[in-house]
Amino acid sequence: MTRPPTAAQRRVIDAADPVTGRLRGSEAQLAALVKRGFAFRHPRPPHDHFLTPAGHRIREAVPAPDEPVTRAPASGGFAARVGGAEEPYDSGPARRREVLSAWQGLLELRRMTNADGATDRPCGWERTHLVRAAALALEAAGHHPAGPDGDGYRVRATPQPEAVAVHAPEGEELRACAATLERAGWQAGEYTEPRTRARYLLASPRRV
Repeated sequence: MTRPPTAAQRRVIDAADPVTGRLRGSEAQLAALVKRGFAFRHPRPPHDHFLTPAGHRIREAVPAPDEPVTRAPASGGFAARVGGAEEPYDSGPARRREVLSAWQGLLELRRMTNADGATDRPCGWERTHLVRAAALALEAAGHHPAGPDGDGYRVRATPQPEAVAVHAPEGEELRACAATLERAGWQAGEYTEPRTRARYLLASPRRV
């Protein structure tokens, strides 16, 4: 059984990029994480270090009641906007740069973790973070998340494995969201909600 990371190692893990898992730390710290199976050293220059699936699980685990919380609050880092906020979103230039940087980081993660290095289809991280991944693809393409007025997209989990529901104003905007997700490597189809008769998208990450 793998021993849990030390407090110093946990701080390095918690500070990893929330999308790509890229790590920053001393050579000794990074080497120790590699040895413990929490990180890997990328074979291509500049040979950065990234979290392994085990490292991601450590980062996303809820601390035990007696364990000090060493990570920054979730609101302090980047988070894809899934839509439906009660307060207006800040959509200025700084947010746009942040979103585009996260999207480029996700494409790099695809290149590194898909067996064939493909960047045109989702990777394992996206399949385990479906709502966040779909929302990032939409926001990076310029779609606006729904705010208090209800306009914009909303991404929600569904009971169906590897699928999210995307709600947006019907017509051109809903079709534009479908086209964006398809370009980002998702399969998207329009469906009708039985009770409300509202149209929505059901989207899932493409495998081939």
